[in-house]
Amino acid sequence: MTSLLSIRPSATRLACTAFVLSLAGCSTVDSLFSSDKVDYRAAAKQTQGLEVPPDLTQLAKDNRAQVQGGSITASQLSAVKPANSTNAQSLVAGSVATNAIGDIHLERSGTDRWLHVSATPEQLWPQLRSFWQERGLEVVKEQPEIGVMETNWGENRAKLPNDFIRSTIGKVFDGLYSTGERDMYRTRVERGTGSAGGTDIFISHRGMQEVYTTSGRDSTAWQGRPSDPYLEAEMLSHLMLKLGGKEDAAKAVVAEAGQPAPVTTSTLKVGGEAPKARRPLSEVPDRLSVADGFDRAWRRVGLSLDRHGFTIEDRDRAAGLFYLRYADPEQAGKDEPNFFQRLFGAKAASPVRYRVSVKADGAKSTVSILDDRGQSIADDNAKRILSLLMDDLK
Repeated sequence: MTSLLSIRPSATRLACTAFVLSLAGCSTVDSLFSSDKVDYRAAAKQTQGLEVPPDLTQLAKDNRAQVQGGSITASQLSAVKPANSTNAQSLVAGSVATNAIGDIHLERSGTDRWLHVSATPEQLWPQLRSFWQERGLEVVKEQPEIGVMETNWGENRAKLPNDFIRSTIGKVFDGLYSTGERDMYRTRVERGTGSAGGTDIFISHRGMQEVYTTSGRDSTAWQGRPSDPYLEAEMLSHLMLKLGGKEDAAKAVVAEAGQPAPVTTSTLKVGGEAPKARRPLSEVPDRLSVADGFDRAWRRVGLSLDRHGFTIEDRDRAAGLFYLRYADPEQAGKDEPNFFQRLFGAKAASPVRYRVSVKADGAKSTVSILDDRGQSIADDNAKRILSLLMDDLK
């Protein structure tokens, strides 16, 4: 009897040890076959994307501003091609093979990167949707008429520290771990100009981080964090591979982007990083002079608007115009009518429509803000937009 009792604890210990080693073994296999520094798929399996509080650009869809004059915008160009509707519908259904995409290579201008593909935007659209789904991110906004696609907010689980506890028994409770960060991506496609044709593909990143709002650490809130060039390069690299690009070229995209953000060791911070001091509007000029030709200035302005999350309703490259909606973030929520005001017909303030103008000026370019009638303006909202652009265009 004594010997039998002595065996039981040993058997229990052996079972526990085997269980832990099996989990560790799975982790080891995963690490051998995956060295990816970006992983949204793990988070997608556990929970749906975080409902991040809306910022100044998350506005109800409204009728877009009508174009004045004879310019043709991206949405109008799409609307006047009924002959291709049947073909476009078949392409959206996902019938385009990868080998039909054609030549693909990376373009670079300063710190900005994008892909140029010989295929048309109509051919690429279903491939782009499929790409984000494969990366574990849901596409929540599609505007093929202006070439804009946005994902939901996802968590990069690859940033979690892979210590001994998490790599063994922590895998069972992996849903309890959090980086305290969320990412979303906007993809913008533009039809190529000139005889080369093809399509330019831009990917921009936006980030949020969770911070404690009190010293007692009993309340948290989400606040914006700077866009991450490494994540943008990583996604461009993966997209290049999906579209048939060479592996060496795809790796070079990430290598030249520098190192990724350090692994998260503390998920939450009190107050987070100190917010960047906002430039006084009196120091913002009425227009910006950019030391770039039109083509590069157009790309840089477009990427800046994407990274700041502006709602772009349309664009007209020939006229050098981006059509967008803007609501002052400082007034967000303050102008909402209460129940009694709504009862007597009061309405919330509607967002204002602006146009961002990019004009060639010799070897340079000029960026200015116009109202919805095409008149140059320099009110506070216009200067706030220019202030954001200044940081990216300087």
